Amino acid sequence: MTATQGEAGAAEQKRLMDNVYGFHRHIYDFTRKFYLFGRDLLVRELEPPPGGTVLEVGCGTARNLVVAAKRWPNARFFGFDISEAMLETARASVAKNGLGGKITLAQGDAGKFDTNTLFGVDKLDRIFMSYTLSMIPPWQEAIEIAAASLAPGGSLHIVDFGQYERLPALAKKLHFKSLNDFHVHPRRELPAVLRRIAEAHDMELDFRSLWRGYTWRATLTRR
Repeated sequence: MTATQGEAGAAEQKRLMDNVYGFHRHIYDFTRKFYLFGRDLLVRELEPPPGGTVLEVGCGTARNLVVAAKRWPNARFFGFDISEAMLETARASVAKNGLGGKITLAQGDAGKFDTNTLFGVDKLDRIFMSYTLSMIPPWQEAIEIAAASLAPGGSLHIVDFGQYERLPALAKKLHFKSLNDFHVHPRRELPAVLRRIAEAHDMELDFRSLWRGYTWRATLTRR
């Protein structure tokens, strides 16, 4: 893929997300709490060091960043999203919660982000992706960049839809159809991709299938 093709793809993804969530951003947090399971578990397990840096890739409405900043008040938080519509809601939420001095937001593409360019931070202690990989076309590139952006001892935390391994096939078919209508595509290859990246970057991988495979939870830790 050429640089021009990549830029065109990013622009198209931005347009798509702005169109899809131009309205839904107003009801996103209320509706998603009924089926985006495991987000608060991820936040509880972040445990950033005092004064540490935490980045959310694809922060959406900043719901997770607000929860995390309240739970870990001694850390600094950053988030970016490709959708300007979502960021508008995110900025309002951060301001409403009085966290403007704790959370920094920017617009960026998960497939080619640079934390130094976006936030002036070279390496981060924690990076997390909450139900983001299933919406990012260059999802494998996003994981690669995040892994390379970690400080020594840092960790990448992921929660997303699993493959319903121990749930009825009909439930998977119906739910995946509804997800696909919103351009959400659970990544069947995620475990294999994480193992490959862990080996390539000399990282420790912890992978869990939760709630009978409804949710996949993974952590990559830099040694």
